[in-house]
Order: sequence, then C-alpha cells, then structure tokens
Amino acid sequence: MPDLYVRDDVRNFLQMLEQMGGKAAHEGTPAEARQAYNMLTPLADMPPEHLAVITEMHCDGPDGRIPLRYYDARSDRADNPVILFIHGGGFVIGNLDSHHPFCTSLAKALDLPVIAVDYRLAPEHPFPAAPDDCEAVARWIASNPAALPFKPTGLIPCGDSAGGNLAIVTTMALRKDPAEVPVVAQFPIYPVVDSGADYDSFRECAEGFLLTSETMAWFGEQYAAQAGHERNDVLHLSQEGMPPTVIVTASLDPLRDQGLAYADKLREAGVPVRAIMAEGTIHGFICIRKAIPSGQEDIAKLFGLMKETLADIGVTQ
Repeated sequence: MPDLYVRDDVRNFLQMLEQMGGKAAHEGTPAEARQAYNMLTPLADMPPEHLAVITEMHCDGPDGRIPLRYYDARSDRADNPVILFIHGGGFVIGNLDSHHPFCTSLAKALDLPVIAVDYRLAPEHPFPAAPDDCEAVARWIASNPAALPFKPTGLIPCGDSAGGNLAIVTTMALRKDPAEVPVVAQFPIYPVVDSGADYDSFRECAEGFLLTSETMAWFGEQYAAQAGHERNDVLHLSQEGMPPTVIVTASLDPLRDQGLAYADKLREAGVPVRAIMAEGTIHGFICIRKAIPSGQEDIAKLFGLMKETLADIGVTQ
C-alpha cells in the first residue's frame, strides 16, 4: 500500500478481505461480481433502521417498468422535497437491497422522503440506459403522481460513486429541460465525474483499498459510455445554475481527486458547496458501517452538512 494514513478499523477490514481471498470484480463475470457484492451488505453494513413507511413502487421508464423503493420516517407526510437516491456499483453492480440500510438512515436523519431507483445495469444495458432511467424517475416524481402520498415540491438527487455521477447527470438534464418541480439541491457521494483524466489518487490508491484502478477500468468497459459525453463526464461541463451541493470524498479512494476537482468547479461557478473529506477511509464507506465503525462519524458529519444546506434553501422540519 502507498504510505497513506489508514484508520485502524479500515486496515483491519482490508486485511480481512485479503485473508478471505476471492475474485476482484474485474476478475469474473458481472453476475459473479453482483453476487459477491450482494453478499457483502448483510456482513459489512449496519441493519436497516425502522421507518414508518418502506414501500415497493415502480414507474414507467424508457424500456419498461423501473422498480423503486419509497422510504419515509413519517406515515403522514406534508408536501416536501424528495430525495432521489441512486445507488453506486460502477453501473454494473448494486440494487435496492445493497443500499437499503443507508437509505433508511438517510430518510430518518433528514426527515425527508427518499425514493431509491433500481436502474438498468451494464453490460446488459450499456450507456445511456442508466441516465435514461434516472431522468425518467425524476420526471415521474416531479409530475406529482397519485402513487405518492404527498406532493413533491422539489427534487434532491443523491447517490454514491456511479450513483453520484447519475445524480449529477440527472440534475444537469433537469437544468437543461426543467421538470414540473425544481431540483433544489444535489448530494453526490464520492462520485465519478471524469472517465478520461489522470489523477494522483488513481496512482496512490490504485490497489489495496477495495476499489482498484483495474476494477474502475473494467466498470468503464462494461458501461461503454462515450468518452467526454455530457451525460457521463460532467466535470468539464459548465456548472452555472447548478443547485446547492454537498459532496463527499474519501482520502483512500481512486476517485478522490476528481471529486475534489468537481467541488472546485462548482465553487468557480458560484454554486454553494459544502464538502467533506473522510480521511483514512475508503471508497464505499457508507455501505460498510458495521465493518468500519468509524464511518458512522463520517456519515453523521455528512448528514449534518445536508441539513445545513437544506436549511439554507428553506427546507426545515
């Protein structure tokens, strides 16, 4: 490993994974990678929190029904903005269950409704299937569908890793062609925003920190997005008119530097930004809170920044 600060519980988790052996995602098939990832959640993450409402839903998408999951700490919800949560997993792995515990914590901590999206995955459904699905869900929510027990007053795209990319892409799509309610904030968590550039963090964290450069390259091959496309490489696009943003990075993450670059790009455009760097921890920490207990403090800080941003735009509970 490079000579970087690593928390004790992070080091213990990485050593445990090394002792367990097994294939890295890029060493097998997408199906094998999904199976391994799905097995990790109950082992490494905290149990889901109790909420008043957790409901399976769906909406129509460009290629059939899109499964959704609705979370709410309240059984009687007034008109509110809604968080659109988009899971990570390199556009290849992950689902509603892989991020279920985090979504329960998000809904409870922010006291806002959360709708999680089970978008189509690559390589069976390569780019732009994922952004097409996420935009379709955002527009469906904004249309005030009868399926929702409240009237959405705004959208807050949020997601981790590939989901952070899709959250930003969705925000940009609705900036270009507004939905029936506005995007009032966005919360990307260690997002991938630039598929083509070379960053120090890609070299420093190329291996040994869960997400490797080889796995990142494999995800990119499966997703098959066009380099530089506006619905994938968002870093080099204008950020004018983007909503207030909370962005998270991790110091032991290959994506660290591009996340920092995106925060700087937003600031240069005059966008209000709150940022947190989780020092000494790895990509994916929001879903391995039992294995890496110190991540709970990072998530508490993250939720605090989200609440501050919501208060700035007049969303209070």
